[in-house]
Amino acid sequence: MEEDTMAGKISFLVGFGAGYVLGARAGRERYEQIAQKAQGVWQDPRVQRRADQAQQAVKDKAGEAGAMVVEKASEAGSKVAEKVSDRVSDKAD
Repeated sequence: MEEDTMAGKISFLVGFGAGYVLGARAGRERYEQIAQKAQGVWQDPRVQRRADQAQQAVKDKAGEAGAMVVEKASEAGSKVAEKVSDRVSDKAD
């Protein structure tokens, strides 16, 4: 029984290894084709222009969001200070 299990494991590993080697050879060529095509698309001036526009839009929105965060944090801080002041006044009375 144990020999069958070991033989099955060895068969699996041999099959896996053969599949990996054969797949890696064919897969590497296809990978290179895809990588070259992707590089060509990325180098296209139209793609670069759109990427630059997207990057600038993100920077603009981040600036707006940062200002809003500062404003909301300031409002929250004021509310906390007001509540603390109210509680201190209530305890003093």
